[in-house]
Order: sequence, then structure tokens, then C-alpha cells
Amino acid sequence: MTTVINPATEAVVETVPETSAAEADAAIVRAERAFPAWREVAPADRARLLRRFADAVDADLAHLAELEVANSGHTIGNARWEAGNVRDVLHYYSAAPERLFGRQIPVPGGLNITFAEPLGVVAVIVPWNFPMPIAGWGFAPALAAGNTVVLKPAELTPLTALRLAELALAAGLPEGVFQVLPGRGSVVGQRFVDHPAVRKVVFTGSTEVGRMIMAGCAAQVKRVTLELGGKNANVIFADADLERAAATAPYGVFDNAGQDCCARSRILVQRTVLDRFLALLEPAVHGVRVGDPASEATEMGPLISASHRARVASYLDDTEIAFRGTAPDGPGFWFPPTVVLPRTPTDRVVTEEVFGPVVTVQPFDDEDDAVRLANDTPYGLSGSIWTNDVGRALRVSRGIEAGNLSVNSHSSVRYWTPFGGMKQSGLGRELGPDALNAFTETKNVFIDTSRGSH
Repeated sequence: MTTVINPATEAVVETVPETSAAEADAAIVRAERAFPAWREVAPADRARLLRRFADAVDADLAHLAELEVANSGHTIGNARWEAGNVRDVLHYYSAAPERLFGRQIPVPGGLNITFAEPLGVVAVIVPWNFPMPIAGWGFAPALAAGNTVVLKPAELTPLTALRLAELALAAGLPEGVFQVLPGRGSVVGQRFVDHPAVRKVVFTGSTEVGRMIMAGCAAQVKRVTLELGGKNANVIFADADLERAAATAPYGVFDNAGQDCCARSRILVQRTVLDRFLALLEPAVHGVRVGDPASEATEMGPLISASHRARVASYLDDTEIAFRGTAPDGPGFWFPPTVVLPRTPTDRVVTEEVFGPVVTVQPFDDEDDAVRLANDTPYGLSGSIWTNDVGRALRVSRGIEAGNLSVNSHSSVRYWTPFGGMKQSGLGRELGPDALNAFTETKNVFIDTSRGSH
């Protein structure tokens, strides 16, 4: 059994049975058996079922949000957005079954056509930092393309995934088409990698685990989509709107208590305006409201667990803290928003993914120096660029090695645009029109139409 703890109170929320290896195998077999019938569901009918699933999520939105607040410590505002994102992603991909177009390619002597064929059983492994939306990013396009799905939520945060499985059945999805299997990664996740009936694994989590999953899938030439770590730069040039850049910088890194692979955890500031920027940043950090995640006024909740809080705190050893915000005392895994001035570019807090509310501030000299520093990491997921020079914005956007960049904002994810990383931040793209390609195979068919053919 897994004991689910409320990270804001340390109270037990629920206990959840763990799926065994044998139970995971049985679920995979059910998904395999359900696949032929699901694949043959008429496109309009599959689309209609996905819309019903989206409507069921919408009707349960308040309940899902409350579950996430209790299970993950997300603020109520964030949790409502996250449940709404699942609904919106389902609606978006409900249009896909009727638009999985192939092509007719001119060839001599016949007709050449292509089909987008579903893969079969798709396994989705979801992290604890955004349990609802990341689940939806995997299962919605997979189901739309005609695949069946087995999904493993993180051990710490299974509750909303289990509820989504109930809603899918209530909406009319057939048994075996979408199953949620709570349990350990070393058990359930490993069966996803090893079982030959699983044709693809979608994993979001650490780069270290992603490497192991990729290596395991290679043994069967099993497809993978990986969304892994990030050490993202927030690059602020002297010509930027410094007031706005400083006011928004805390929310680019401290949202979800910094437990976000897209967090802009390295602020790079042009040296000529560094002191001015820090003077503007300090009151913005002090203004971040940390507290009860169920309160409408709260902007940042707790970290997920005591062990994770200890890990985040370890990054503050032997470094200079410029200033900190506040956090509650008493029960809960609280950690104040913290701004660090690293001593060297090789400090752990600069080079490793902290995954907490800690941000470094470093100076740069010119455009080339900014790009060099931004790219001085094995990761390449997201980032922000602040400048009023359009040419510079485009040059730096092309120069920074990251899959998702924002100019004069911190937005990384829109469900109708592609999302994913470069370098060791991942492989493949989720969301937007590109995601469907990751859940289908292109089949090429040539039909001989030459005279005398039979």
C-alpha cells in the first residue's frame, strides 16, 4: 500500500494499493485485447467518446482540483487550471480521429497512398509535479490515434489519475482502453519497458531515469517519448522593461514551488543593469504569497515531501543567499523563495536541477556571452528572453538550444503548440499537431494500376 500524504499538513489523505508485476502484466494483456476493437471504432464515434470524457472532466473539475490540492500541495488556482487543461487537451485531440490524414503520392504505374496506423498499447509514466496535465498530454493523443493506454502515476500523487480513469469509464470508453496502475516505478514502470505487448513508452521525469527507460526500450526497438530535466535561463538584456522582467521573474521559477522542469532557475542579467534588476527583484520575491494551497490568495504551496525539501536545502550550502521570501512555520514541507548569487559558474546550484524555489542570478556582458551562458548546460527545455529589440529577440531565440522559448514572458506550454526538449531534456514532442505523429506509424501502400494488372 502507498500512503498518500498532504504536503501542506503532513496528514494522511488516503492509502492506495500498489499494482504488482503480475497485475501490471494482466492490465497490459487487457489493453492488448481491447486494442483491435478500439482501433476499429469509427473516427466520429471515437471523437464523440473523447468529447464525453472531456465533458466528464469538466463536470468534475472542482473535485479534481480539490484532490490535487490535498495530494500535491498545488495552489487551488493552479489545480483548477490543471484540471481544465486535461479537459481542453481531450477536446483538442477529439478532433484528431477524423483528421488522421494519409497522403497520395504520385508514382509511375499505380497509386501510392499512406495511412497513419495506431501503434497498439501505449504506456504513460507520469511524474509527481504535474500529475493531471502531464497524464492528459500522454493519454489524449494516444487514445485519439486509436491506441489503448496503460498509465502509471507517480507513487506520491496517484489520486487524480485514478479519478480520471473512473471518469473515462463513466464517459463510455470501453473496458481496457484506458487503465491507471498505481505502483512503484521499479515494478510497474519496469513491466512497461519489458513487456513486448507495450509498443511505446511515454515518460516524464528525471534525465537519469529517462536514460534507463530509453536503454531498456532499445532492447525491443520500442518507441519512446521522453520529457526530462531542465536548467532554464531567464535572459534579461539592458534594453528590456526591467520593472516587468523583475516583477514576473519570481513566477517564472517559483510557480509550483519551483517543482517544474520549465522553471527559469537561472536568471542571466546584462551586467550594466544587474544592480538595478536585483533592487527590483527583491520586493517581488518578498511579495510571493506562500501558504495554505487551498486559499485563493496563495501563490506558492509546499514542496512535495520532507526528503525533497532536504534535497533542495542542500543546494544552499556554501553559497551566498542574496535574499529570501517567507514561508509558514509548523507542519508541512515549506521552503521560502530564495535568490542566490553563485560564487562560480560550476556551483551545484548553477549546474544541477534543484527542482525547488531557488533561483541563481548571474551577470553577462553582451549578446554572445548571454547565449554562451544560457547554453552552458546539458539541458535544453525552455527559457525566456527579455528585450525590446526584435532582431535581438530572434537572434537569441535561434542561438539558445532549447525546445520552448518565450520573449518578454514565461509561457512554455500551450496545448495547441508542440512541447519538448533538446539535448538531455528529452526526445520527441508532446502537444499540438505534432504529438499525433508520435502515436502512429506511417504505412505505405502501392496499388499497381498499369494495363494488364490484375
